[in-house]
Amino acid sequence: MKTVTIVGLGYVGLPLACLCAEKGYKVYGFETNKNKVELINQKKSPIDDEYIIKKLKSLKNNIYATADANECIPNSEFIIVCVPTPVNKDNSPDLTALKDAASSIAKSIKKKSVLVIESTIYPGTVEEIILPILKNNKIDACKNDVFVAHCPERIDPGNKKWTIDILPRVIGGITKEAAKKAAEFYRSIINAQIVELKSVKDAEATKIMENTFRDVNIAFVNEMAKSFDKANVDIIEVIKGASTKPFAFMPHYPGAGVGGHCISIDPYYLISKARQLGFEHKFLSLAREINESMPSYTVSLLEEELDKKGKKIENAKIGILGLAYKADVDDIRESPALRIIEILKGKDAEIFIFDPYIKSKSNVSSLNELLKKSDYIILVTEHKMFKNIDAKTLKENNIKIVIDGRNCMDKEKIKSLGITYRGIGRH
Repeated sequence: MKTVTIVGLGYVGLPLACLCAEKGYKVYGFETNKNKVELINQKKSPIDDEYIIKKLKSLKNNIYATADANECIPNSEFIIVCVPTPVNKDNSPDLTALKDAASSIAKSIKKKSVLVIESTIYPGTVEEIILPILKNNKIDACKNDVFVAHCPERIDPGNKKWTIDILPRVIGGITKEAAKKAAEFYRSIINAQIVELKSVKDAEATKIMENTFRDVNIAFVNEMAKSFDKANVDIIEVIKGASTKPFAFMPHYPGAGVGGHCISIDPYYLISKARQLGFEHKFLSLAREINESMPSYTVSLLEEELDKKGKKIENAKIGILGLAYKADVDDIRESPALRIIEILKGKDAEIFIFDPYIKSKSNVSSLNELLKKSDYIILVTEHKMFKNIDAKTLKENNIKIVIDGRNCMDKEKIKSLGITYRGIGRH
């Protein structure tokens, strides 16, 4: 039985560890968060994700989590790095966790092991940062002392259709042999196409391009929503119409903001690296500016409707539906809800927050309590619970204004009951 160590047991690493164990590998999880280590060793998921919870409970081959690199790295033929790569306050890449992980690995990795970086990084990171760290420990990846490759993570938390085991992957290696060995490993666990690219830089750029593509298209539709709002055109109807074209159009949808650890972060990695190389990504920077404006725009919709009623946002009782950045998960990384709450607090509004997946950060115990205490609501997260709210329930709780930040509520029924409705690009 071959052994794999997954470095970082978060939203990316933990599902991968479960998959490796399921496919017959002996699996270690190297994680610096000791609370996570304890939970995982008890077969309990630190993440509120149905897929991971079920996998951990059903595994025949356990995942052994540890905070000691020496307990796992020297014993592993494969080491996969899945640590977070966020941005700093100035939106520059923060590679601290990646550098720390590489340093820990380099001290005890055995020769001829396969080292794969899954963390999202800008083109050149493996060659400029990972290889020098290895070289300082007398490991020359260019001579295949260790086989170093990049396989950008591809996972969509909460997606029950596209799970980790059936998503195609791309791989680039420092050498051809490194790419080949990494590809063989992924083919042993994934039932999908594994594409070997010509260089490690090509693989690094792939993930950045995928998510930047989405960011740019979301920015486009967000700007269209703002424009259509002025023209009293329903953006959802327009997207429905445009989607009938069988080529050259791909529907994206407007919203209260872009969150998560990919779309809202990855473009900055490319922007920052390109700037170092003397190129300015004006298009990408503008897309980020538009998408980052959406929380403020969402609040402005409420202010407009309050102004029509002769009311002010100061001391207004506002319910925030959702903290997570996407539907039916407990992930709040870069969530627009956090920015919306910050803006409302700055305007001295009275805020009631509820997320069924993140009760520890909610300040009311239930949706019913939120509705009873609020006069106005802003839906930020498209949780099933919120999508299914009956408009009559809103009326019974005397909700006067609904700001639907995901365009997912029953607009016509809400309006028919005399409640003011505003979506993103729809009245």
